Amino acid sequence: MHEYSIVSSLLATAEAKAREHAATSIRRVAVRIGELSGVEPDLLISAFELAREGTLCSEASLEVERVPVSWACRRCARPIAPGEILRCPDCGSPAKLVSGDEILLAQLELEVADV
Repeated sequence: MHEYSIVSSLLATAEAKAREHAATSIRRVAVRIGELSGVEPDLLISAFELAREGTLCSEASLEVERVPVSWACRRCARPIAPGEILRCPDCGSPAKLVSGDEILLAQLELEVADV
């Protein structure tokens, strides 16, 4: 399962960001996972729950936003509807992937000490 390596990288990035802001812990981690990313969200959540032990994320929740696939024409930017051939019906150009392959750390909720 490559979800464990993704979670390992996610935890390292989250902890680095938390240290930049002198956080004492991370309360919430939000990620965006594209439909074509090859990541199974349920496996990612399970891997996160196991790997977070002993980290600043030990009490953090993981929120996963699933991002649907969207395509558009390379030339005229016309959106290509789901199920359509991946070629623009207006100008004939091939479609480009607009979203749906991403794996993004979208947001962290940090706990910081009172100053």
